[in-house]
Amino acid sequence: MKLPPLNALVAQTETLTSRQIILRVVPQDWQLPRFVAGQYVVLGLPPTAPRCAFSLSEREFAQGSHTDALPETKSDREQLIRRAYSIASSSHAGEYMDFYISLVSDGRLTPRLFALKVGDPLWLSSHPVGVFTLGEVPREKHIILIATGTGLAPYMSMLSSELDCGSTRRFAVLHGARHSWDLGYRAELENLQHLCSNFTYLPIISQADKEPFAWHGPTGRVQQLWQTNPLSAVWSFTPTPDNCDVFLCGAPGMIDEMLGLLRQDGFTEHRHGAAGEVHIERY
Repeated sequence: MKLPPLNALVAQTETLTSRQIILRVVPQDWQLPRFVAGQYVVLGLPPTAPRCAFSLSEREFAQGSHTDALPETKSDREQLIRRAYSIASSSHAGEYMDFYISLVSDGRLTPRLFALKVGDPLWLSSHPVGVFTLGEVPREKHIILIATGTGLAPYMSMLSSELDCGSTRRFAVLHGARHSWDLGYRAELENLQHLCSNFTYLPIISQADKEPFAWHGPTGRVQQLWQTNPLSAVWSFTPTPDNCDVFLCGAPGMIDEMLGLLRQDGFTEHRHGAAGEVHIERY
């Protein structure tokens, strides 16, 4: 089977840590489609693409000790390795797409994405999809965006596309990570909070004892942060299903726990054909 042509190029790589990058991708001789903030596309590379240094070697991976537990078949080696990634850049940026990616050392694709350099080719799907967007949220409702790890990616697109700085509609990001250096986009979000009176950024880390310098923010998991009702003091009102919609993106465990907590507060999950105030994207 012939592999599809690699139709995009790496325009920029920003290394946040040894295990987190922001990858900027541009199309090669075609026009990027329009998308709605919160949607995702698919990235792909051939199995012959090299793996980065911080991952299993080709030999170790071939021996089968990895996350993609099923052994590779001849058919696998003749197809692109493809995975879906949320778009992190603004829906108004028509020339490129950004992706916030975390390394899975024993994965098939992320070690290869981490090995890419500026100018290297890759495959990019041409049809963004997904319903994890603000499209069905009433304009008068405030937005609470809760994430772990790279689950922050679609929120960065939402903020740069939808946040009207200084308006009466409030946005908040609650972001959980193990360490402070895992809080991707932290400086950008802190600056946005300084500039926009209607935006609140609340980061939390779970392993503060391993910080090289004292961490003065909240510690624990993001669902524990929610239980302290942190937005009531900042916003001077309590978030309720009547005035807020909540988005959850990241680890399944966080989402399950948050969904239980939100149900106790009267929130319901948004489903196809059944409108609710909690929108979910599992990573």
